[in-house]
This record gives sequence, C-alpha cells and structure tokens, in this order.
Amino acid sequence: MEVILTMTLDSNPTHILVVEDDVSLASWIADYLTDNGYLVTVADRGDEALHMIEDDDPDLVILDVNLPVQDGFDVCRQAREHFRKPILMLTARGEEADEVKGLEAGANDYLIKPVRPRALLARINTLLHTDPGSAASLNFGTLIIDEESRSVLLNDNSISLSTNEFDLLWLLASNAGQVMSREAMVEKLRGIAYDGFNRSVDILISRLRKKLSDNTSKPYKIKTVWGKGYLFTADSW
Repeated sequence: MEVILTMTLDSNPTHILVVEDDVSLASWIADYLTDNGYLVTVADRGDEALHMIEDDDPDLVILDVNLPVQDGFDVCRQAREHFRKPILMLTARGEEADEVKGLEAGANDYLIKPVRPRALLARINTLLHTDPGSAASLNFGTLIIDEESRSVLLNDNSISLSTNEFDLLWLLASNAGQVMSREAMVEKLRGIAYDGFNRSVDILISRLRKKLSDNTSKPYKIKTVWGKGYLFTADSW
C-alpha cells in the first residue's frame, strides 16, 4: 500500500488520516484538505489504519466502512480503546441502522457518499472545535448560529428563538454528528426543566424543527435516534 503524505506551509498543521480503499476518492480528499491547510496521510486497509492511528496519533480520522482486512466498524471499535480524537465515518451505506452502528462503535459523525466538499469541510471543522466555548459561530451551509449575538440565520432569514431554544440548538450544533440523550441535554442546560419524562426537551426539539424548516413527520436535520436521543446533522442545511 502506498501512503500519501501531503504537506502544507504551516509549521504545525492539523493532521488528518484518511482511511479509504478507493484510490481516486482518497486522492481527491487528500488534495482538497491539503488545499484547505491540513496535513493528510492516507491508508487503504483497516489493519494498516489501526497501526497509523496508534503510531501517528492524527488529530482526526476519516474512516471508510468497506475496507480490506478489517471493516471500518471494527477499526473504530479497536481504535477507541486508546484513541480519543474525532473519527468521521465515510460510507456509501445510507441506512439508519448503519449510521447508528457507526456511532455506537465510537464514531463522532457519519457522512454518506457521494462526498460534498463543503459538507465534508464543515463536518471536520465542527469535530475539531467541539467545545462550545471555542467558537463564536457555527456555520452549516445555509445555517449560521452566532453565540455572541445569540442570533440564527437560515437561508439569510433571521430565525427568532427563545433563550432555551437557542441554548439547545447551540448545544446540538456544537456536537453535530453525536447522539445526545435527553438527560445529557438537561444536565448541560440546567435552565431546562426536567420532569422525569423528558417532555421539556421533546417540546423544544419540536419547536426547533418547525422554526428551522425540518420535516416534522420525518426529521432529517435534527434526527430522533430511538432509545438514545437526538442527532444534529451537519450537511442537511
């Protein structure tokens, strides 16, 4: 296997490991991320990816599911025994069960092929800045959330949110791609009342979906992961 190493002029660039057995796609991702200031290495087999994760300790891993020797789910589970940095799973599988399986294996986010450049970059930027206090604003395509002004723009239109609605949206967006339980959201946002049945969070989620033009009968921007909580998707805006 050939490992592609691309360098930037930055003396200390953020290192991303791309694990993808499609040579043309891996090369395209490497070139695109390099153009955006990242240092990129590439692996095309699951077993080699595990060695590179352990030896090189990249800042973020983009991990395909269908890999030779070991699939992405196995790689993710094994890597999580020692690797705590973000893992973004990249796959052609679009079934919700596979998405949940990837998240349960330890992935922070799940991106379905074909890859859209801006969506990929948005996912990476979000995963590298998961601390809500580390960014003044979050951008997801046509959705812009500004913490300092507590404002939300969708398709250049201002969206009016209550204090609790904004706080919940900021929390979900700051953890895009990660399933958050109702209890965890209540714990982090202590201004939201918890009545033992989680209705307060469900009501706020329902309001956010309506205001953000989500499909209320089959939500895809703020998804319900049954039995687990809610998932904010970064590339649906």
